[in-house]
Amino acid sequence: MQYRKLVKGGDDLSALGYGCMRLPTRGGRIDEKKAEEQMLYAFNEGVNYYDTAYPYHGGRSEVMLGKFVNNNNLRDQVYIADKLPAFLVNKPEQIESFFQTQLERLNMDYIDYYLMHMLDSLKAWEKLKRFGILEFIEEKKKTGKIRYVGFSFHGRPEEFIKILEDYDWDFCQIQFNYLDEYNQAGLAGLKRAHELGKGIVIMEPLRGGNLAAKAPDKVKARFAEYKEQRSPAFWALRWVWNHEEVSVVLSGMNVLDHVKENIEAAKMTTPNSMSEEEIKTVDDVKEIYSSLMKVPCTGCNYCMPCPFGVDIPGIFADYNNKYFFGGQMARFQYIGREVGLFGMTKSSADLCTQCGKCEKHCPQSIQIRKELQAAHKDLDSRIMRFGLSAFGRIQGWGNKGDEESK
Repeated sequence: MQYRKLVKGGDDLSALGYGCMRLPTRGGRIDEKKAEEQMLYAFNEGVNYYDTAYPYHGGRSEVMLGKFVNNNNLRDQVYIADKLPAFLVNKPEQIESFFQTQLERLNMDYIDYYLMHMLDSLKAWEKLKRFGILEFIEEKKKTGKIRYVGFSFHGRPEEFIKILEDYDWDFCQIQFNYLDEYNQAGLAGLKRAHELGKGIVIMEPLRGGNLAAKAPDKVKARFAEYKEQRSPAFWALRWVWNHEEVSVVLSGMNVLDHVKENIEAAKMTTPNSMSEEEIKTVDDVKEIYSSLMKVPCTGCNYCMPCPFGVDIPGIFADYNNKYFFGGQMARFQYIGREVGLFGMTKSSADLCTQCGKCEKHCPQSIQIRKELQAAHKDLDSRIMRFGLSAFGRIQGWGNKGDEESK
């Protein structure tokens, strides 16, 4: 296994991190036998970084990870990452309550790497500060309950930079893959975090598996032309690890063969090790995806911010994803914008007032207003919207979008 440091002078962490958001299931619950088998195999092959969060598997992910670590007496040999559900915090006292619940679920005395989960704006971070998060972090670090603090991010690149520069973070976690090179925090955020000396963990290197087995046939055919036979997943992971700024790449593995393949990719890829031919192969694949796009949006964000809250690049990404990968995930993600899933602010295309301000700044001259209408018509589902809204209320996530539109 290859090891990299996330924090200067800190732990030697496996380049491959074990993401515990998509553990194997049976009958709607975690298949604990399979999960432990896969996690233990990864550990024996050198994986020492395990990432979970409060809402994963309805809270059972933390419990499963704790069982795995404690049953095998591995606490002093692995590093645990967990996350404060910032989107659920509505009162100061909830911060401590969530943290204590997480320690209980994990059955551990401390957490190595603790993140503010799913920050999407400086406003979200400012709310946590008003609730006393800085004092909480200082006290937990002082008592050894938390070793390092970071945040995971989903939002616009300018908001990422604001959060990054507002506090002396130890590390951050961003989505990054060869299709999201300029989406969310993107390459600019990756470079800025590295300049500031912040460790970088990568999530969604396979876009939830879409860049792996779900890759379009044309993409698979282009990869097959390379002299060595490698899976789409191998290519996607290798591309991310090729960046010297990256420390740990998380993969949500739930099949033993995938665990083995990802470990092999991690062993092979050091920073800047991809050949010109390999880079050309991935560039060609990017072009194939580009040809499948419904909207030629590069995620440059020149159209943003929308004065009415529409996440234009995010919506176009959802729209394109439907035609890249098929299935219902793109629709699920879009409707999440409509109902304010996980407490996020409503940002769907139906907020558009047709003002046209965005189109004046688009380098691709996209007819944004027209394409937003098409995306909404294609992705919206009244039944799914109702179901997600009801589920969110049951889970207590709230619905900021509806509240703010009243």
